[in-house]
Amino acid sequence: MMLQSHSRFLLQTLLTRAQNLDKAVELDYQWIEFDDVRYHVQVTMKNPNILLLSVSLPNPPPEAMSFDGLPLGAIEAIKTSYGTGFQILDPPRDGFSLTLKLNFSKVRPDEAFRNSLLTKLASIREVVMGAPLKIILKHLASRTVAPELDRLVAIMHRPNETFFLVPQADKVTVAFPMRFKDSVDTILATSFLKEFVEARRAAALSSAPSCSWSPTAPQELEGAPKETLSANAGFVTFVIFPRHVEGQKLDRTVWNLSTFHAYVSYHVKCTEGFMHTRMRRRVESMIQALDQAKPLEKTRSMNNKSFKRLGINDVNHTNSK
Repeated sequence: MMLQSHSRFLLQTLLTRAQNLDKAVELDYQWIEFDDVRYHVQVTMKNPNILLLSVSLPNPPPEAMSFDGLPLGAIEAIKTSYGTGFQILDPPRDGFSLTLKLNFSKVRPDEAFRNSLLTKLASIREVVMGAPLKIILKHLASRTVAPELDRLVAIMHRPNETFFLVPQADKVTVAFPMRFKDSVDTILATSFLKEFVEARRAAALSSAPSCSWSPTAPQELEGAPKETLSANAGFVTFVIFPRHVEGQKLDRTVWNLSTFHAYVSYHVKCTEGFMHTRMRRRVESMIQALDQAKPLEKTRSMNNKSFKRLGINDVNHTNSK
């Protein structure tokens, strides 16, 4: 299962607001989604056609490419993706990395166009976080390398964590240091990643990017800061070729790489939940078997009447009568 590129709650909020523009309703929603991305939606009674969307990203580590708290190319990617009708506020709202102002009165009334635009807006995380990766893969599609890039490029994808790219004209090597806090998650993730690599060798997946796993850092990461190479679940490496980023494949490849760690974490948690369920069922069946094995309580009765053993005093008392 792959993660959806848009935020479901954000999309629902945007569509509901667009369908009720005639109602002056005040909105003030804040929530956090995976990888510590925080959203804030505001609509005031005074300006019901104006919606403010603020996004807070995790603080980038020193080795990651960022400008004013945003990944490389994020502003240009927003302008390209959304066009008119949106305004980037400078500076953004306090505590946020980015604030967009949407004027519903400037959006075309066509429902299909509006829904498509709002779905793109709900994918703001993909647009912003995937901007530097998209720049590199666009150059790969044209078989070139961006001149301003280093040999080894670090891109943030989780709080205080990065993955690495080695861009070349004919391929881009992508390496993920896989880290997990819980020891059980680490064991499950290591097993999952080994099976993931084995599954790639199937004939049906022959056109997919090549994939490998190793317990130590691959040679491509030579020169990376040592603190970024601590990975208790090993390293996963993909090799992306121009055919993987042609046309509409580009956006999908960017999203899948940007959320790969979240994808693995999702399956690890599902596996852990499945194991817990099986264990509970097993324990319940054992308890049921033990209950059935208890001996039946015997009662001493005759003709549905109980009797008791008489003592010698009771016998003498009866005879005297």
